Amino acid sequence: MISRGQIYFVNLNPTAGREQAGRRPVLVVSTDAINRQPLVVTVVVGTKASRIPRDYPTNIRVSASETGLPEDTIFLCFQVRSLDPSRFIDPKTGRAAPAGSVPESRMAEVDQALKLIFELP
Repeated sequence: MISRGQIYFVNLNPTAGREQAGRRPVLVVSTDAINRQPLVVTVVVGTKASRIPRDYPTNIRVSASETGLPEDTIFLCFQVRSLDPSRFIDPKTGRAAPAGSVPESRMAEVDQALKLIFELP
C-alpha cells in the first residue's frame, strides 16, 4: 500500500507551464485512509537539491542519508499534485515500491510548509 511519508519515483508527464515534469521523486502527503481508497494519492514534488542553493519556507530539503534516495532532494511543497495510483507502479516489477521515506519529524516540517501555502492555522 502507498503510505504517507513514502517517496516514489513517478513520471509526471504530461505537464503544462511551470509544473515539474519528467520522472521525479514525489513525497506522499495524503492520509493513509485516503491512500487505501481507489481514488488519487496527493504528493509534493521533489527536485535535486543541487538545483536550488537557497532554502525557502515552502521547500523542505532532505538528505540522501535520511531518506534512502540516491541524492539530496528538495520537496517543493508549493507543487502539490494528486496522482492516479497507477503512476506509482514500476513497469519493470508491476508493483508500487517506494524509493525511500521521510522521517516523521521531517513530515512535521512538510505539514508546516503546507499550512503556510494553504494559509491554514
